[in-house]
Amino acid sequence: MAATELARAVAIIMDGNGRWAEQRGLPVAEGHRAGTKALRRTVEGAIDLGVESLAVYAFSTENWSRPVDEVEDLMEIFGDTIVRELPDLAKEGVRVRFVGRRDRAPAELLAQMESLEAETLDNGRLRLWICFDYGGRAELVEAVRAIVAEGVDPDDVDDELVAAHLQQPDMPDPDLLVRTSGEQRISNFLLWQLAYAELVFVDTLWPDFGAEDLAAALETYAGRRRRFGGR
Repeated sequence: MAATELARAVAIIMDGNGRWAEQRGLPVAEGHRAGTKALRRTVEGAIDLGVESLAVYAFSTENWSRPVDEVEDLMEIFGDTIVRELPDLAKEGVRVRFVGRRDRAPAELLAQMESLEAETLDNGRLRLWICFDYGGRAELVEAVRAIVAEGVDPDDVDDELVAAHLQQPDMPDPDLLVRTSGEQRISNFLLWQLAYAELVFVDTLWPDFGAEDLAAALETYAGRRRRFGGR
């Protein structure tokens, strides 16, 4: 694959943990735990494939409506992932940043998130954006509120100003979005940033996803022509 054809910035909707567990007669939490292994494989694959930015949808603002037991399990699994999986990736040069609200995360988990961000601040091999308690519409509403609060003249509002008020303005717009599990929608994920992304939907459930699947998605991307509204 020629370097010019590589998607440098990739986003993934990690879907299918529950179905993966159900197919095996396991609790949903086991599907989420298997999903953390898939995340590690995929990040390592992204490094090898030359991806520079990887954004993953870990927990949406709507996910709080899931059964209480499942949400509690997810909070515990997120903490375990930060402790057990992500440090090894940090040693490989991955910089981790979290995107989304932080006021609803358990105090211990929030401390772990902030610690990992600080520890990986100087890493530059791959930027990993973990979208936690994130919603695309909420992000845009928050940006508009901030702009209004600053008293900006309406005539001065443009794309650059809105982008500067997003939760992580440094996140590059994804070239490619991959969603696993066969579902074909973006589910309120990075609504602003995905404006011109190529979309690839795969049937693989997230816990079975890995470097080979990512490479295949990148090949699909490489075979497309991006026009950005032109011809």
